[in-house]
Amino acid sequence: MSTIFTKIIKGDIPSYKIAEDAEHYAFLDINPLSKGHVLVVPKAEVDYLFDLDAESLGKLFVYSQRVAKAIEATVTCERIGVAVIGLEVPHAHIHLVPINGVHDIDFSKPRVELTPDEFASLASAIAANFE
Repeated sequence: MSTIFTKIIKGDIPSYKIAEDAEHYAFLDINPLSKGHVLVVPKAEVDYLFDLDAESLGKLFVYSQRVAKAIEATVTCERIGVAVIGLEVPHAHIHLVPINGVHDIDFSKPRVELTPDEFASLASAIAANFE
């Protein structure tokens, strides 16, 4: 059975895509911790991040670095926080979260609410800075 992320990658579920290549897909989290919170996933449907082979894991982090630089060029923040929880969706993924302090990446805090237009505008802006 396909995960929700596989359905997003295939276009069965809409997303605010930032970037994709043959192996990866990056999109805005629809329940963001902060404006610019992005998920980066491998297209291969692997449940646990550390079950990826070494080459795929390395490529995922290199791709995430490129996405993080695009977020930094778009959203005012001190850093891009990185989180790998791996429990909420059975598909490996990396959270890239614009932060100004350690508590900004607390997943128990209330989420930021954005309108569909704000999501679309933000996705376009980050995508424009993706290299």
